[in-house]
Amino acid sequence: MIKHIALALTLAVAPLSSFAAQFVEGKHFTQIAEKASAQPKLTEFFSFYCHNCYNMEKQYLGDIKANLNKQVTFDSKHVDFMNSDIGTEVMRSLAVMQELDAGDKMTHAMFAAIQGDEGAHGHNHDHDHGAHEEPEINNRDDIKKVFADNGFDISKYDAIADSKAVNDKIDLWRVQQRQFQVQSVPAFVVNDKYAVNMSSIRTLGELIDLINYLAVERK
Repeated sequence: MIKHIALALTLAVAPLSSFAAQFVEGKHFTQIAEKASAQPKLTEFFSFYCHNCYNMEKQYLGDIKANLNKQVTFDSKHVDFMNSDIGTEVMRSLAVMQELDAGDKMTHAMFAAIQGDEGAHGHNHDHDHGAHEEPEINNRDDIKKVFADNGFDISKYDAIADSKAVNDKIDLWRVQQRQFQVQSVPAFVVNDKYAVNMSSIRTLGELIDLINYLAVERK
């Protein structure tokens, strides 16, 4: 999906309004809701089991976040394509990371624990329903070991993982996965109203321009 995006790309600096004419609804983006969020926002839906998501995380997401319009906030949410106990535990691990404000360090660590370091380079398929490899993380204890290996005190992991805040977050992710019709990942939703059509994107600069256009210019 993301293979068209060049790794080393010089981003053009131009007023956002100049990009409006080049983006076409139905081709570059799809409206998925009637009402937009109160504030401009970008949401990435991803899975720790998805090879393209690992590529996105390691190679592109930093540039995307660094070049967002200053009004635009960023959030990430884990999809529930597996519908299994371990799938839920892996989802829960992301919510725990967010509660701990663990940042990119733990995200990268969890990707590596599940896919191995070669996961970011070996495959290029979409992660869709039923398309996943056997996980190397098999239970919560395995997940807690990844946190411990990366310097986190896991004595309170269970309390955080089972908290109302984390459970509510997971429930919201599942609802929005259905609401926004997320069928493959990585997926980007802007302002809870527009879905980026990733298959139409050819460069990293084009993706960033489209996100900023939808977030602050598109009504």
